[in-house]
Amino acid sequence: MSAIRQVHGEERLRTAFTLYPYAFDQTPAPGADEQLRDILPFHDGNHTLVVEQDGRTLATAAAIPAHQNLRGNVLPMAAVAWVAAHPEDRRQAHSRRLMHRLHADMLGTGHRLAVLYPFHPSFYEKFGYVGLPANRTAVFAPEELSPLLGRKLPGEVTCRRIDEGFDDYRAFHQRLLSLRHGFMYTPHYRARRALATPDRWLAVATVDGQAVGLLTYRIDGYGGRLRADELLYTSALGRTLLLRFLAEHTHQVCQIEVTVAPDEFPETWATALTVRTTAETSYPTSPALMARLLSVDALRGAPCGPGRLEIELVDDPLLTGRHLLDGTAGRIDVTAAPGAGEGAVLTAAGLAGLAYGVLDPADVVARGLGDISDDAASELRKLLPGRVPHAFGRG
Repeated sequence: MSAIRQVHGEERLRTAFTLYPYAFDQTPAPGADEQLRDILPFHDGNHTLVVEQDGRTLATAAAIPAHQNLRGNVLPMAAVAWVAAHPEDRRQAHSRRLMHRLHADMLGTGHRLAVLYPFHPSFYEKFGYVGLPANRTAVFAPEELSPLLGRKLPGEVTCRRIDEGFDDYRAFHQRLLSLRHGFMYTPHYRARRALATPDRWLAVATVDGQAVGLLTYRIDGYGGRLRADELLYTSALGRTLLLRFLAEHTHQVCQIEVTVAPDEFPETWATALTVRTTAETSYPTSPALMARLLSVDALRGAPCGPGRLEIELVDDPLLTGRHLLDGTAGRIDVTAAPGAGEGAVLTAAGLAGLAYGVLDPADVVARGLGDISDDAASELRKLLPGRVPHAFGRG
């Protein structure tokens, strides 16, 4: 009979890590065991579970204890990862059992949200997850931003290696965590992956000594491409300072590639800017994030309009029962509901779509994630208006 247990430290090498190379890497690969030992410190605080039978590891799943901004509230979040099963032991419900146990364990330690990259969304939708908008990639020639070079702007941009500015990098991420809906902040032991192979430059835009923008990037060669990670900023000035810095690479690189948020519009960065902006999802190689609530209390205190509605949560082991969402005071209050009033019936995925602001009540009904009357939909739009989550901050 198989059993689930939590593993720690170097025990991961003999259990969970035996499945990682086959599931996520090119195999067989020489030296894989040593490479896994090298990454062990980056799993130090993970909540790692395995399914075992007769001393053999059949499946595994883990959660990274992180934080995420949900509608202005910063909450403990479980970043679910490394879900894998041995090929001989797949389709035997091991991953299903692990997901239920992982959710319960993380909720028990105070986590209110969960986020993951799916190998296929339909599998995880059954566990209450809903898809988030994919970040986009903007590609353009640096000279397209040359009009910015002649502009005198307050502030400056400084550039150094990521290992020289790691503390500033982390501080800016933590600052954005409190500002951006959907932003994520990983624990320090995980973020230090950036120092294992410091192959990034770090550009920081400052105004009066205050950081207002940050970008990590690498250059793949003279006349090649500057490949930037997430374009992060706290103001339009911070963004413009970083873009002007990118324009300084004219005649050094031919193209710039940068990751931007789903509601960023690169075509407005400069007059007549020629840019290709794309967002592509494919499974399992290029998935969009999915997210769920582990507790309806994650909504407590979220700013809202003056709505009031009873909701019934169904088909989920963690989210069940009736709850009253009351926004008459300008922030959501969550209490148990007696079940006497008319309300909305939601699955966990339906609630997640509304909470993260990516689904309208009409979308929830159309996708079979809930049963919502017109009057209930009107109240939900006041309580949980649509928003675009900035799912940055992988750390």
